[in-house]
Amino acid sequence: MSGKTGLIGWIKRQAPRGLYTQSLIIIIAPMVLLQGVVAFVFMERHYELVTKRLSSAVSRDIAALVDLHQSSPSPATDANIVRIARERLALQVEFLAPQDLPPPLPKPFFSILDERLSSEIADDIKLPFWIDTIGRSNFVEIRIQLGDAVMKVLARRNQTYASNSHIFLIWMVAASLVLIGLAIYFLRAQLRPILALSEAAERFGKGRPTPDFRPRGAREIRLAAMSFIDMRDRIERAMEQRTTMLAGVSHDLRTILTRFRLQLALLEETPEVLDMNSDVEEMSRMLEAYLAFMRGDAGEPASPTDISLMLQDLKRAAETSGAVATVESHGENIAIVRPDAFRRCLQNLVANAARYARRIAIVAVHDGRLLEVRIDDDGPGIPLDQREEAFRPFLRLDEARNQDGGGSSGLGLAITRDIARSHGGDVTLESSPLGGLRAVVRVPA
Repeated sequence: MSGKTGLIGWIKRQAPRGLYTQSLIIIIAPMVLLQGVVAFVFMERHYELVTKRLSSAVSRDIAALVDLHQSSPSPATDANIVRIARERLALQVEFLAPQDLPPPLPKPFFSILDERLSSEIADDIKLPFWIDTIGRSNFVEIRIQLGDAVMKVLARRNQTYASNSHIFLIWMVAASLVLIGLAIYFLRAQLRPILALSEAAERFGKGRPTPDFRPRGAREIRLAAMSFIDMRDRIERAMEQRTTMLAGVSHDLRTILTRFRLQLALLEETPEVLDMNSDVEEMSRMLEAYLAFMRGDAGEPASPTDISLMLQDLKRAAETSGAVATVESHGENIAIVRPDAFRRCLQNLVANAARYARRIAIVAVHDGRLLEVRIDDDGPGIPLDQREEAFRPFLRLDEARNQDGGGSSGLGLAITRDIARSHGGDVTLESSPLGGLRAVVRVPA
């Protein structure tokens, strides 16, 4: 049972994963099996039967010539036999002086002709004989030991076996190639809409426009494409409504905070007023963090962005905070991202590192398909079992660093991951070679 399970598992692992390859196998495998069965039946029945009948006819003709020679052995009879064989039987006959037959030739690896012709001659003539079915390409040579002479017979190869059978095989192979070509053409035509749908979904997931996408292909594929378009429209309407609502909430709350600031500005600078001013500023920062988290900067279009310049700006910001920062960039400098959102993503991580570390190393690697930005620091880091929890919104870790780059709302890493995932990537936390925390941002670009 385990062996059977292991075999099935191995077959599943070796089986192709792509729809195109699987579809080709579904089409080609039965075709090849059918062609194999047809070829076997043809070779087993038709080809062998025709070869047997042709070999039998040639064998009987030779047997008649042998009987004619033995009934009246003389030069005149032999000359008459040569004439009859040439004119009536399409055979070339020659009588040789008595001699030993040549040694038997090696049998061909696959030759129905050799087997059938030898069997028919042995049954009809019952004299020592020698045949050559592989020497001369267009003729079959047969020698019969007659005692007083050796009869040498040359028969055309197509007299002894079905020589036109290759035409059937050629037509069969040609038809298979045509059918396979048609199958590949129609499969490609059906797979193109699926690939277009996949590309549109990927671009939409990365926040990039898909204006040229439209349903194409078979009915089921068009239904899937129309479902995707409906889903995309619903998401865009929901995002637009959310943006409008957040704009209204932001305006109303900022108006109230502005009135608070004006009222506090009219009061004397007492310790209580200073505390209230501090609370208002803290509330303003928290409000901006909440709105940024809810908004997600989803309305910003993706565009070519110089990552090296962005990293230099982040380096200067970190040095302004008192940290020693270095920047390295490898590969292409231009990446397709949403500039403001991606800057905020990296800024949260760099600001968080600058808050708790003295050394910061920023490394960007762009291979043309994937952009990876690593931010290392020598700060206290985050325990391994709490690194995933640090991305939860409104969560502040007690024993590690405050995971908010812009205040105490606990949204810094949550906003960072939300932006990275809106680009189709992600953010992970690892141990840094500098001794602190490493934040790795990976996005397709």
